[in-house]
Formats: sequence, structure tokens, C-alpha cells
Amino acid sequence: MRSFMADLAPEVAAPTAPAAGPESAVRTGKANALSTDNQAGFVTGATVANFVCLAAARGEVLRRVGWDVEADGLFGAPPITVLIGDDAHTTVFSALQLLGLGHDRVIRVATDSQGQIEPEAFRRAAGAVSGPCIAILQAGQINTGGFDPFEALIPIARRVGAWVHVDGAFGLWARTSPALRHLALGLEAADSWATDGHKWLQTPYDCGYAVVRDEEAHRRAMTIAASYLPTAGTGERNPSNYVPELSRRARGFATWAMIRHLGRSGIVDVVERNCQAARAIAERLAGEPGVKVVNDVVLNQMLVRFGANEASELGDRLTREVIAGIQSDG
Repeated sequence: MRSFMADLAPEVAAPTAPAAGPESAVRTGKANALSTDNQAGFVTGATVANFVCLAAARGEVLRRVGWDVEADGLFGAPPITVLIGDDAHTTVFSALQLLGLGHDRVIRVATDSQGQIEPEAFRRAAGAVSGPCIAILQAGQINTGGFDPFEALIPIARRVGAWVHVDGAFGLWARTSPALRHLALGLEAADSWATDGHKWLQTPYDCGYAVVRDEEAHRRAMTIAASYLPTAGTGERNPSNYVPELSRRARGFATWAMIRHLGRSGIVDVVERNCQAARAIAERLAGEPGVKVVNDVVLNQMLVRFGANEASELGDRLTREVIAGIQSDG
């Protein structure tokens, strides 16, 4: 676990002491690094990772105004304002739905052509906030790979007391790469992060990570207590205190195995080669007549349109025909 967090925050030196196990607590690094004073829960994927992080966020922002949502639920609770980019991933809206915050009862903030939140629009939206607030940002937009401008947005969110969550299902892994980590500058200042292992870490499905800065908020949201369940002793960590399930496999093992196999340099190589391939495909296609690459290729996404010089309806038809042709001949 420590190695995993160090790879996401590469400026932090890897600890010399042996880790207590694949799901041991994270307690190492500099004050501004992703790995310091954070706890991670091993979950099924980024969908549940977003759920866990936002559950902690919900509980903490309500606790600050004197409401115990874990005990009393949402009936009569102060309303929570959720600020979210208009091009956020659908799984974040699903998590909000499951948490009783509603997938439509949010303030959707305008985004640019790459799906990145526009700082001025975010500033205006935050200026209207009164009371508990959660701001949801994104590292790696699903279609374009774009990153929200964290260094501009997080200070705005802080001024209104918002909990800042980052959906980094795959984009968070850009932090491993010296060539790409500039895309994620500033996201270490957030309160929680969600990411997946079954993308760039190459683990099987059922490997996601919910990382939360505030351990007490994390535990309050997830702990299940019963007389027959043993409590963690001094220096021990009960993984079930950080995830929604009691019955679960040792998800940390697959993550540990892949990090052990690839090493830090191997993970960087996987990420960078994948992004280089996207750029190479985009450059080759952009040189073909009638073909247009419609996004800035900053990560591993490349969007292409055919019939770029034709009317919209004809261009749509040509694009669909090319897709059908590729699918039919493999």
C-alpha cells in the first residue's frame, strides 16, 4: 500500500521500513504529498471509490454544522450544495444518487471544449454557496483526458469551506510520470481521491482505491460495528473500517503483486507508452484528408471524426460507417 501511494505521489521517497501488508495504513511522505495522513480503502472500482469518498465528504460537511448523518440520516439535515463539472463521469452522479444527494440536485459548472471546469464559472458558482458544500473535480475526462485546473479551483472551494473530491479513475496515474505529472498539479490539496487499478496498473477487475485525507471522516462513514466483530488492536488496521463490505476478498494482494512485478519504472513505462501511442495515432490520422482529431491529446484518449469537411449530418454518417467497417473486419 505504501508503495502504491508513493507511485501516485512520486516526489515522496519510498519508505525503508517494510510495509505491514498490502492493506496497511499509509503514514509516510511530505506534508503536501498525496500519501501523508491519508487512508485508503480497497474497493471494487472507481465507482465504489467515489461512493466511499463522497460518503466521508457528506458526513464531514454535515458534522461541521452539527448534524450526525451516520446516526440521523438525511431527514431534516441541512442541505448540501454539490458543485460538479458539466462533463463529470456518470459514476460520480451514480454515487451521489446512492448517497441520497441526488444525481440532478447539483450545480453543474460550465466546462470548456475539453470537458475541463472553467475557473470563472466555478468562482461564480462557489460565490452563491451557503452552508455545507462538496466540490467534485476530475483528473482525466473520459472522452478527452483533460484535467480540471486544480491549482485554480481548489483555493476557490476552500474559501467556501467545501470538501474537495477528485475523480481520478485513471488520470490520477499521470502523477507517476515525470512527463505527465504537470497535468495533475495541485490535486494533492484535495480531501479525497478515487482511482482504479484495473486500468493502468493492469490488475484484474475488482481493484479500486478510495483515498481519504481525514481518517476519522472515512471511518465514521464506513465502520460497521457489532458485538461479534473483533475490534482492531493498537497498531492494527481493520480494512473493513474503510469500505462498505464486511465479506470481501483480500483486494490489496493483486495491487501489491502488480506493483511488485512492475516496479515504479515499469508503471511509468506502461503509462507513458500508452499516451505515446494515443499521440502517434492522432498525428497519423490528422494527416489524412477529411479526418479531424477533435480533442487535445494530452493523455491516452483520442477522439476522431470522419468527413470533417462535410456537412454535420454527412460527417456523422461517414463516422458511423467507418466505425461499422472497423468492427466488421476487426
